[in-house]
Amino acid sequence: MPGKTSNRNHRNHRNNPYVLDDLAFRVHRSAAGVIWRMRTELATLTTVTAGFAALIHVIAIIGAAIILATSTALIMAVPQSRRFVIRRAWCVLSRHRMQRVFFETRMHTRSGRLSLVLRIHPTEVGERALIWCRAGICFEDFEAHTGEIAAACYAREARVERSKRWAQIVVVHIVRRDTLAAHNVIPSGLAPQLPAPAPDDEHITA
Repeated sequence: MPGKTSNRNHRNHRNNPYVLDDLAFRVHRSAAGVIWRMRTELATLTTVTAGFAALIHVIAIIGAAIILATSTALIMAVPQSRRFVIRRAWCVLSRHRMQRVFFETRMHTRSGRLSLVLRIHPTEVGERALIWCRAGICFEDFEAHTGEIAAACYAREARVERSKRWAQIVVVHIVRRDTLAAHNVIPSGLAPQLPAPAPDDEHITA
């Protein structure tokens, strides 16, 4: 008896009827699009550079470097600020990795436009991304590639959710940790004790 075919296979890029379009495919990269995708890195770089330049005008460059290094070490030493920085770094990484998945799995339009990651923010289990689908991309495309998204983002799994109001909006949940899992397993003192193993015959003396 032949196996049952999944109803999601028709969204797989391997069944793409426009195979010849891949020969002429060029991803569209406008200046505004690059700035939007790199907005977090550009904002961080601009803030650090402006602060460092302001410190140089007040004190020497060595003093400015010491203050910058001390501030960075202090941020990473405090648990709350370190957790904030690490989670935001995972958000930036996941955004770039998802954009790479859109390209590699052909989740783009025939003209080469990728879906937009409108917003991504940390959650208790990972990250939550709000995606704006381009014309030609839909929720089923993301549903068919949850495995690729999870692998690209170095996560346990990826879950997709359809917007209840707009069909072009898709929510992607990146799951990195299980908050319900036990962190410390305490053995029970009521467990029966196993009897000690009997000594071997060669060790028994007459």
